Amino acid sequence: MEHTIGCGHSRKPLALTGPALLLSSPLLLLASPALAGPPAATVQVLGTPSTETIVTIRPLSGSASRQGLKQFVGISGANSGSRGLSMNRVVIPPGGRAAPHRHVGSESAIYLVSGRVKTFYGPCLERTVINQAGDFLYIPPGVPHMPQNLSSREPAIAIVSRTDAEEQEHVELIGAPGRVVAPGRVCSPGQGPPSW
Repeated sequence: MEHTIGCGHSRKPLALTGPALLLSSPLLLLASPALAGPPAATVQVLGTPSTETIVTIRPLSGSASRQGLKQFVGISGANSGSRGLSMNRVVIPPGGRAAPHRHVGSESAIYLVSGRVKTFYGPCLERTVINQAGDFLYIPPGVPHMPQNLSSREPAIAIVSRTDAEEQEHVELIGAPGRVVAPGRVCSPGQGPPSW
């Protein structure tokens, strides 16, 4: 993996490679591990990742996730040394929704900070749950889902944690009706959310 680091004082970029980062405080992580897709977010890393050090991650800008939402990268293996979890702040714009997806092999725990969100879920996204600010959600590994902001004026903001330090590496986008969305399951038109 390649990372680009800029020191908070001199701002002189330093390229590092390898799965583990040995950072000194304060640093700016200008790019996350190479992923196909949108540009990476910028975070400030305070501390040196190790088994005996607390590391602070300060998001300075957001980036688009594979699911098509703006996220502010928090904790991941790439920036904190985490080996089993990730945590991000996700923003669903007014009237917006994520691309239908699932997280292969990882559980998701979500805290809805603000807004009201309708989440379509299930093999054909045929089930729904509506959540409001203050709610906690649990999504088992591999469950197809698609959150949608119910407000046409205000963003919905959530803190999302997964049992996957690689964060976006195991996100799998799922197809539209007539395509397989879950192992052995083909959804027909009319199943799932409107205009899917």
